[in-house]
Amino acid sequence: MHFGERGSRSFGALLRFYREQADLTQEALGAHVGYSKSQVAMVERGERPPKGKLVELADKVVGAHGALLVLAEKEFEQSGLQEWTEDFLEHEKMALSIYSYQDHVMPGLLQTGDYARAVFNCVHPPLDDDELDKRVAKRQARQQLLTRKPAPVLNFIVEQSVLTRPLGGKPVLKKQLHSLVEFGKLRNVEIQVMPHERQIHTGPMRPMILLETAERRQLAYIEGHIGGYFVSQQPDLGNLQGKYGALRTHALTPEDSAQLIEKVASEL
Repeated sequence: MHFGERGSRSFGALLRFYREQADLTQEALGAHVGYSKSQVAMVERGERPPKGKLVELADKVVGAHGALLVLAEKEFEQSGLQEWTEDFLEHEKMALSIYSYQDHVMPGLLQTGDYARAVFNCVHPPLDDDELDKRVAKRQARQQLLTRKPAPVLNFIVEQSVLTRPLGGKPVLKKQLHSLVEFGKLRNVEIQVMPHERQIHTGPMRPMILLETAERRQLAYIEGHIGGYFVSQQPDLGNLQGKYGALRTHALTPEDSAQLIEKVASEL
């Protein structure tokens, strides 16, 4: 279920009523639905809409028996946003740390404009020109995070196959690889490559991002074909963190990764 940008005091009041009837704090409800305490509070005050699966999950957790679902359909307009994407981007802006694994394309935070355009050109059904320009601009704007103060801790792991997949053509890929090397020179950024010949690998797995929010809450964001979803509960969250740790161990060091990236770029 997806919603527009406006909040609703009526929905917020009903959510609070059922939450208190269920003897749950805002923090406890947030743990069930993948929200922080402050985000639940904002929904209850009508300052933000419920995004992702909050309505479905909260309705079950607080025992509303469909009341929240009915009111949500009445109060909020449908939108075409992918599930959880906006919530993830909100967390990303103020994240204290981000650990990203990608097996098909370059991490979104590190994409050049031309490479991002090539990625979005692969979307089906095709995007119109205005939407394509808008998405590229938004992706480029996210790179402000890389040099934000205070600087977040950033680690990126990409499969070696990503370095050789010529999305947009070889000139686009070559420029992207050079940009990758420059990003890797930032003191708060580590880029690691998982080499082809590695015999030990914790995959296969989908792309994932581990994130520590501004409230020092640990979250995992799993990317899928039609959207993504958060993992905030144990033991699943701990399992993903352990898997990422193993990936870092098996990948090349940042120094060796930079040399490999430069080598691939020089051969294009």
